[in-house]
Amino acid sequence: MAEKKAPAKKVYHVSKRAEDGKWALKFAGGEKVIKLFDTKAEAEEAAKKMGANQDATVLIHNSKGAKAGKIAKAHNTRK
Repeated sequence: MAEKKAPAKKVYHVSKRAEDGKWALKFAGGEKVIKLFDTKAEAEEAAKKMGANQDATVLIHNSKGAKAGKIAKAHNTRK
């Protein structure tokens, strides 16, 4: 009897774009930006809402300093 595989876990990333300074919300592994925001707070709030609706994890990246690009926060919205 074949075992059922667990559905793939969704992961969203919030990171700052170098070219225009906007905050981008992207699906993990995706090339296209889902939505752009002027502030990190706006992007984080939208990502958390989307993550909660999708039962996903949201990863917020640093934008400055030696840790730029590294993950600063992770929000597990899974139930």
